[in-house]
Amino acid sequence: MHQPLVAVSTDVRQFENYTWHAAPFQYLEAAIVGAGVTPVLVPNFGDRIDLDRVLDSVDGVMLTGSKSNVHPPLYGEEATEANGPYDLDRDATTLPLIRKAIERGVPLLAICRGIQEMNVALGGSLATEIQDREGALDHRAPVSDKQDERFAIRQKISIKPGSCLAGVFGAGEVMVNSVHRQGVDRLGGRLQVEAVAEDGTVEAVSVKDSHAFAVGVQWHPEYWVKSDSASERIFKAFGDAVRQHAAARDGARQAAE
Repeated sequence: MHQPLVAVSTDVRQFENYTWHAAPFQYLEAAIVGAGVTPVLVPNFGDRIDLDRVLDSVDGVMLTGSKSNVHPPLYGEEATEANGPYDLDRDATTLPLIRKAIERGVPLLAICRGIQEMNVALGGSLATEIQDREGALDHRAPVSDKQDERFAIRQKISIKPGSCLAGVFGAGEVMVNSVHRQGVDRLGGRLQVEAVAEDGTVEAVSVKDSHAFAVGVQWHPEYWVKSDSASERIFKAFGDAVRQHAAARDGARQAAE
């Protein structure tokens, strides 16, 4: 079977006197080496893109992390300069893409900003500066100029028994990296919690009535996919779901011929 295609979210960035729609290298490489799929970047043009046509052409969707945050008015809060930066063009593209992918049973892996987009797309809200809450851990990256130190695996999470991720890792505790200052607050109506940190912060969710793999994680498995077993497993599970979806579509096409 050929490598299936996976739609990957992008960020809008300004540099070199151009406006770029781009995705970080680590996510793209993890898609190739960890999931065994070919990533296809989706530019952020909102309703100017035929997202149904995009989903007709791919067998999975991956949402990347980003420095930007989901625009607070999308979940009923006020935008502030401190909570930024924002990327409204990405919001206008990814939120409907998430809803369409879930409705169509297209496998979905949402990472960092992606889990937050997933929650907002399904009616949830986000909490900002979660390190300031009483009893909370500091989930932000350590202060360092070295990316390996910033993305170090240092946080323990608990996987819910019977969850989708329990089928990937087994129930119990897993060590992950943590690089975020906001997270899930009110859970979206169709979501269920898959994993939590020691302070109760939601670290993973899934769509409870999904027809396919549809998981969001707050940590960054893409960074250590080549060397960390847990990071490798989540990309493999996503890739397996993508290949299963591709095989089912091929079977349906052959049956119709």
